Amino acid sequence: MDNEAPEEPEYKIPERTESEKPSGRDRLYAMRRAIMDYGIGFLIMGFGIFLLIAPKLGFSFSIDDLNRYLFSGLCLLYGAYRAYRGSRKDYFK
Repeated sequence: MDNEAPEEPEYKIPERTESEKPSGRDRLYAMRRAIMDYGIGFLIMGFGIFLLIAPKLGFSFSIDDLNRYLFSGLCLLYGAYRAYRGSRKDYFK
C-alpha cells in the first residue's frame, strides 16, 4: 500500500504582465500613496532630527538622554523606510 500523501495543487497568483497598464484610478491611488509616504516619512525624520538637536535649541524633555537618542534613531529609521516605500510605489503586489 502507498503511504505517500496526495500531491497538493499549486496555487498561483496571477501577475500583471508588462503589457497591462494600470488604470487611471490605480495610477492616481499610487501617486496619492507615494505623496503620503514621502510626507509622513520626512515629517517623522524631521521629528527624529529635532529630538537629536533639541538640547542645543534650548528645549528640555523629562526623559533621559539614552531614551531620547533611541527614540530619535527609531524615528529616523522609520521615516527613511516610509520615504523609501514611497519611492518604490509597489502598492499592488
